[in-house]
Amino acid sequence: MSSEASSSDCETLIAFLRRVPAIAASGGVISSGRSETGRWWVKFTIKLEHPLAWRTVQELGHVLNYISLNERLPTVFMPVSPPPYLNGGAEFLAWVIEAKAQEFTPDLAAELLEGRMPRPVDDLAQWAMDDTD
Repeated sequence: MSSEASSSDCETLIAFLRRVPAIAASGGVISSGRSETGRWWVKFTIKLEHPLAWRTVQELGHVLNYISLNERLPTVFMPVSPPPYLNGGAEFLAWVIEAKAQEFTPDLAAELLEGRMPRPVDDLAQWAMDDTD
């Protein structure tokens, strides 16, 4: 990751991510930028103690990494961390969404996430799962 993207590049995606309960609860900064090849990235934290933290990871991972065998997005969602022996603790864990193709825009990523994650994403009732298997 290198240069900072202009705030308008990822504005829609960042606004969507700020509405995701476990991300919003982290209170952290959401940053964005572009690599030397022009591909964008967004970095943020997830409050791991939030009851929807791991569901958030699953939702983002499903859509961004492996939505289906025939419909793969040119993105990757992954954790990033400094060496644990230097800082230790989960509080230094961050998450990154990276585009793997210049033509795949942050706005398109936001649109796809909004269409496939609980709707509206900031309504906790929409995150409920049916446990009556």
